[in-house]
Amino acid sequence: MPTPAASTRAPRRALALALAFSALALAALTGCTGTSATGPGAGARPAAAPDRVEPLSPAPLPALPVTVPSADGRQVTVASAERVVPLTGSLNEIVQTLGLGPRVVARDITATFEQAAQLPVVTRGHDVSAESVLSLRPTLVLAETTSGPAEAIGQIRDAGIPLLVVAPAKSLEDVPKRIETVAGALGVKDAGARLNQRTADRIAAARKAVPADAATGKKPRVAFLYLRGTASVHLMGGSDSGAASLLEAAGAVDTGKESGLGKDFTPITSEALAAAAPDAILVMSKGLESVGGTDGLVKIPGVAQTPAGMDRRVVAVDDGVLLNYGPRTDQVLSSLISQLYGKTA
Repeated sequence: MPTPAASTRAPRRALALALAFSALALAALTGCTGTSATGPGAGARPAAAPDRVEPLSPAPLPALPVTVPSADGRQVTVASAERVVPLTGSLNEIVQTLGLGPRVVARDITATFEQAAQLPVVTRGHDVSAESVLSLRPTLVLAETTSGPAEAIGQIRDAGIPLLVVAPAKSLEDVPKRIETVAGALGVKDAGARLNQRTADRIAAARKAVPADAATGKKPRVAFLYLRGTASVHLMGGSDSGAASLLEAAGAVDTGKESGLGKDFTPITSEALAAAAPDAILVMSKGLESVGGTDGLVKIPGVAQTPAGMDRRVVAVDDGVLLNYGPRTDQVLSSLISQLYGKTA
């Protein structure tokens, strides 16, 4: 079991490693509907869907040059969007969905959806290879505040490549901001507005599937657990994990947030789980596999004593989309809702 210091030293790195683990272990991902909840009263298994994004059509034509603000306080001038390198799977997804997929020349290992799967990998989580990026002669590099190491980011900038840093996503409110930021840097603001409207409409439609009694009666209590069985890492998500906004939109209560866990992730203890008393446990699909599925999950100290553990009620969503907060967020919500309530959104 990792120490509290270990869990807070690089919390976002933990998520990146989870996604990288997922991509390495999975040859062909299924759709982001994830696996079904298990146990008495659990929802029916959602139908699998291809792991692909849905680009806007017709594809927009970038109007460049533009100068845009970067999340690290810089001003970045973009003169060409001919060769784009997104350093995270989430940013790759946004560029591809904007309709500019043919201009993307590389990917992070977490970008496993169909349109990006064959692109060369230039970064694995936080391990950006500046040499690999530069070898592709990019005209724009898109990074997040967690991208690194800093030396690699600096090397790319020193080579004269425009590099835009985008703030990370942690809630539904971040979806339109990130799409707008990326679209602005690519010179396709109108396409960004179209995609934001489409995404907002789909999220609203997905939320309509939440049963009325979830808003007026007893809401399902859900604990978000981050699992890496190969490294014996078992963490509980707190208010900063990124899952709270999704769970609340699905009509559920994030027990980590409710319990006052202010950090993103905290080592699991039997006492904390007992206090949280979740009705269901939310996990990333590959994290669940890494502990041996539901059978292995309930062997983690304290899990079997919770209502979720006793009912073996587990909700799993694919690692590559769960916390992306991008154009496929409606599909994540639909998966959560269908698994929690047994309904298909």
